[in-house]
Amino acid sequence: MLRGVHPLLTADLLHALASMGHGDEIALVDANFPAASVARRLVALPGADAPSALDAVLTVFPLDTIEVPAVLTMGVVGDPQAVPAPVADFAAVLTEHGFADQEIGSLERHEFYERARRAFAVVRTGEMRPYGNVLLVKGVVNEYP
Repeated sequence: MLRGVHPLLTADLLHALASMGHGDEIALVDANFPAASVARRLVALPGADAPSALDAVLTVFPLDTIEVPAVLTMGVVGDPQAVPAPVADFAAVLTEHGFADQEIGSLERHEFYERARRAFAVVRTGEMRPYGNVLLVKGVVNEYP
């Protein structure tokens, strides 16, 4: 354990986040997502739901302000306008971290799979609810407060 570091930020996850550069993407996915077959780098957080994983990641992760939207979810198959419970929870987490105005985009299921395939890393959570998947685009850190 480290001071000031969210307990869900494991050594593997911190390494992945720190190794990413501007514009790199990371996918936080639910337990049913084909993470092992899609990921170039797989990080497992089996005891965490997806909104909690997002909360932890946002304590250290800058979202991109150039690539908009920098937050993308998987659209519901057959009802792309639907807002699944995990996506509503993602919006609440973004608000808690000062990103209330952050646009949340949506990708068709296979488009999300393809973006996750190209992502720097995929974080498989223990999220059991369907559509508990979010892709983040990394921004820049310009100063240390």
